[in-house]
Amino acid sequence: MAVNQMKNRMQALGLLDRSFKAASDDDLGDALERLDDEHREALESFVDEVSVDGVRAGVRTGRIDGGMEAIAAIVTDAALADTIEQLGDHAESPSSEQLREVLPGVVERHRLGVTRIMLAGTVVGEAPASAIIRDLLKNDETLALPPAPEVEIAPLLDTSKRSSDEQAELRAKRKAAKAAKKDAERARRAQSAAARGR
Repeated sequence: MAVNQMKNRMQALGLLDRSFKAASDDDLGDALERLDDEHREALESFVDEVSVDGVRAGVRTGRIDGGMEAIAAIVTDAALADTIEQLGDHAESPSSEQLREVLPGVVERHRLGVTRIMLAGTVVGEAPASAIIRDLLKNDETLALPPAPEVEIAPLLDTSKRSSDEQAELRAKRKAAKAAKKDAERARRAQSAAARGR
C-alpha cells in the first residue's frame, strides 16, 4: 500500500512539475503581479526573488522538500478560490462535467498556465476529484499538459573490463558525490527550516 501511495505521489509531483514547465512566463508573471502583500511575503520564504525566474528556480530546488507545492499553492490561490466559488455546492467533489463547465472561465480570468498549475496542485494535495483532474490534465483538449520529454537512457557500460584500481577509484568518486549530495540536502533542509522560522 505504501509503495502505491509513494508511486501516486511521485506521479502527482511529476504532473505539477510539468505544469510549471508548460506555463508561459507571461502566465506566471501575471499571477505574480496579482499577488497581495501577504501572498508575496509567503512566496519570499520559498524563492530568492519574487519574479518568474525566481519562481522557476524555487520550483527546481523545491521538488523534494515541498517547496514546489507551496509555491504552487501561493501562486494559484486566487484561481483556486475562483474555481471553488464557481463550483459552489459541488466544490468538495465535483464531477468531470461540473469542472469542464467552470474551468473555461477560470482559464479566461487566470490564464491557462496558472489553471493547470492549480489543477496539478490539487492532485498532489489528494483532492477527492484527483482522478478526474488527472484525466483532464492528460486528455482535455485545452487543459492537457504537453507530453513529458523523452528521457534518453545512457547505454550501460561494461565494467568488467575495468581494472580493480579503476573500479576502486570509481567507487571513491561515487561515495564522495553521495556525501556531497547529502551535505547539500542537509544544508537545504536547514535553510528551509530557518526560512520557515522567519
